[in-house]
Amino acid sequence: MNATKALRQASAAQHRTPMIRFLGKRSAPETVDHAPHAHPASSTHSLPDSFASYRQNAQQHGPLGRKTSSPSGIGAIGGHAGSSLGPVEPAKGQYFDRSELPARFRATPWSQDEIEAIETGGASMFA
Repeated sequence: MNATKALRQASAAQHRTPMIRFLGKRSAPETVDHAPHAHPASSTHSLPDSFASYRQNAQQHGPLGRKTSSPSGIGAIGGHAGSSLGPVEPAKGQYFDRSELPARFRATPWSQDEIEAIETGGASMFA
């Protein structure tokens, strides 16, 4: 007990030096250039002339600024009759629902032993 007390007093007398080293005081730069510039990974390395010209070529889940070809002016979704979209039947080898799959791909039903093992956390397997 006295040895621990002596060690604590000796270590308290020494100045503690942290292991992390700081480079210096942080300071904000005097001037910051807020002028717009192209991203370094940009393919064109130039800014667009205007936001409208940018939207003409932008893509986000499909074209943003392009007009649809429907005569009524309605958008692409719901702009055509369902019969003009083609057949609704899946192609050969494709299925719309799991219940249509062949039997070898269907989920097997749980057995009573498996259900009991899950409910008891596996303890029933060893009892």
